[in-house]
Amino acid sequence: MNQHESRGAELGRTAVVIAGARPNFVKVAPLLTALERSGWRTLLVHTGQHYDAQMSDAFFADLGIREPDVNLKVGSGPHGAQTGRIMTGFEDWLGGQAADVVIVAGDVNSTVACTLVAAKSGIPVAHVEAGLRSFDRSMPEEVNRMVVDALATWLLTPSADANRNLIFEGVHPARIHCVGNIMADSLFAAVDRGKDNGTVERLGLPARFGIVTLHRPALVDDPVGLASTIRALDDVSNQVIPLVFPVHPRTRANLQRWGIESTSNLKLVDPLGYLDFIHLEARASIAITDSGGVQEETTCLGVPCLTLRANTERPITITEGTNRLIGLDPLAILSAAQDVLSSCRTFPRPALWDGQTAGRIVDALCQHVPAEAWAPYGDRTAEVVTPDVVQLQG
Repeated sequence: MNQHESRGAELGRTAVVIAGARPNFVKVAPLLTALERSGWRTLLVHTGQHYDAQMSDAFFADLGIREPDVNLKVGSGPHGAQTGRIMTGFEDWLGGQAADVVIVAGDVNSTVACTLVAAKSGIPVAHVEAGLRSFDRSMPEEVNRMVVDALATWLLTPSADANRNLIFEGVHPARIHCVGNIMADSLFAAVDRGKDNGTVERLGLPARFGIVTLHRPALVDDPVGLASTIRALDDVSNQVIPLVFPVHPRTRANLQRWGIESTSNLKLVDPLGYLDFIHLEARASIAITDSGGVQEETTCLGVPCLTLRANTERPITITEGTNRLIGLDPLAILSAAQDVLSSCRTFPRPALWDGQTAGRIVDALCQHVPAEAWAPYGDRTAEVVTPDVVQLQG
């Protein structure tokens, strides 16, 4: 047993880990393993926000996540209704537990709902992927991020830009821990496990292809915007490179509702399990997406990414990675695809996106416990806690 494992066992603490949607599953898988190896007792809560078998069950299997201790089975619905159901179910369950910390990840409704319940119950919260900002409050995810970061004790950030965002918002540096991107922990393990799994061949894809994902309400709930985007993807498929499009259930329902069809080499397929998707992503020549997670994954994999949004809460994928924001202009999608596929640029991987983030999170939880849950105490020029003790600038 190493020093960190010994420290965790001595504490004898219990962590409640929240998973609700695909991005959460990817982040909690390595964290559960690291916590349990360090002597923590873990309780896994599946809120049921993603309930489709391909969006939930398959990811649990591919990531090696054990059965949850409870599944709240909240299902889909409007933001307020879904958040309320999660809060009610989680509060009822949490009341019977002895928990030292509730760990939430990302920015989905499960994240903010469980944070609110834990904070009102007097249980400290740790937020994995804290500090990310798109600076666009019309995005529900942006509201979720800001609320969670205001309430969490441990703000576990993936990169220096997230640290700066929190400092500018007045957060005390003692709460901020730059641990890196936990998505990379699952990604690198999956790439090894998913080598030569036959997904490309099974889907009948050529040697050179691109991958598409679309799921954000701002795009897929707009019939005009969704139709124009599909037309642009048709153009890319016909003129530049064949595209494969694993279709999110929400997106497929809207395509059917509005009679939007593809008439090109754009290949629509059912949602894929995590290993299959990562295998496709790693083999792709380009990704076109509105997903924050895909922006990060492609940056780690070195795959050019076009993001169909006007902003991103992951600017490091642009400044240091493969990502490019192009909005929703169909002409921009086509010209950007032509441009990136003609380039031979390579990109460095961002610092601390190294597959070791889960261990740094456990260290932060064990070694940096504030005397108060999150009192604004001490000197505000204090250092953000990072593995290399990075001094704040400005």
